[in-house]
Amino acid sequence: MITCFIEYQLDPSKLALFEQYARNWGEIIPRCGGELIGYFLPHEGTNFVAYGLINFASLAEYEAYRVRLKADQQGRDNFNFALKERFILQEKRSFLSCVPQTFLQGVNTQ
Repeated sequence: MITCFIEYQLDPSKLALFEQYARNWGEIIPRCGGELIGYFLPHEGTNFVAYGLINFASLAEYEAYRVRLKADQQGRDNFNFALKERFILQEKRSFLSCVPQTFLQGVNTQ
């Protein structure tokens, strides 16, 4: 399993537009083959950085997802929405693998 970790630098005056963009991906990404972990908006502190996390079984699965995404009308519409409204100033992608023994560990109350 790999996680595509996307870091966005945003126009802080347009966070509501980015939130709509993120909600749109909630339908599109799973349909195109990605396991959407979620989008995360600024809450406290830095007001212009957001994140998106998507899991894939492999880089090959990510590449197949990208092909499906380019063919998806809603996906193209969402990309165009971002270009038109210019709320994303910069986007960086990293591909990470999780240390299984550390993933989703609950609070230890003992």
